[in-house]
Amino acid sequence: MADQHVFLSDGWIEAAKAAYERNGVTVPYRMKMNQVISGCPFEPAEVRTFIDTTDGTMRTGKGEVDGAEVTLHTDWETSRKIIVDQDQQAAMQAFMSGKIKVVGDMTKLMTMNATPPTDAQKAAAEDIKNLTA
Repeated sequence: MADQHVFLSDGWIEAAKAAYERNGVTVPYRMKMNQVISGCPFEPAEVRTFIDTTDGTMRTGKGEVDGAEVTLHTDWETSRKIIVDQDQQAAMQAFMSGKIKVVGDMTKLMTMNATPPTDAQKAAAEDIKNLTA
């Protein structure tokens, strides 16, 4: 089994990025999204990450992407449920209760969420779940 990392730690971010690359994840939607995750159980307590799919691949990492069309603000536990556990019900509940705040073009986010995952995305998600402590 691969080394495990705490969700959103530097090691986890690099391992997740490698999982997308290793599985050859491509996506049909194009967007640039920043994420601000607060309440992390390590320092710094706020982590900023990005997703950039403008070239058809899933590029992600720590920091922010210039020209983001949408920015999500949420807490660490909610983000973990969505990304690691792939719990879409938790995502909907968090959005409805105000735990997820969206700034920018909501249609970009809706397009991403409405697109069924490919086999490569499912494989990457499983790898990410397995590398998360």
